[in-house]
Amino acid sequence: MAEGILRDKLRKRNITAEIDSAGLEKFHIGDPPDDRAVLVAKKYGIDITGHRARIVNDDDFKRFDRIYIMDSYHYHHLSMLARTDAMMDKVDYIMNRINPGKNQAVKDPWYDDIPSFEKVFLQLDAACEKIADELAAFTP
Repeated sequence: MAEGILRDKLRKRNITAEIDSAGLEKFHIGDPPDDRAVLVAKKYGIDITGHRARIVNDDDFKRFDRIYIMDSYHYHHLSMLARTDAMMDKVDYIMNRINPGKNQAVKDPWYDDIPSFEKVFLQLDAACEKIADELAAFTP
């Protein structure tokens, strides 16, 4: 959902950026978003149906200036994948955009119902708004 939300916010601001999302579980490679995520995003006017899951890899550290993560499991995994401190400096919890330094996790709603997906959507929306604001400050 975060990728779709951020794409939408940047599109509305005419900001061009490369945005992508990736996971850690190989058994999801190529899967579309969860139907519940699709429904919630659609409720807010965002179409995420074209997304397909892929695995995060070390090339992501070269391709992206920032890598936002959802929880400590992701942080730990990326810390093992990063070969240098400079690579790891690109990694931050997405919720630190709205609660700096707290390293708050985004609760995975997969085991829950639609209201949990909506709660996560709203958290990500707030964080992506801050990211869009930060990018807008650097865009002429």
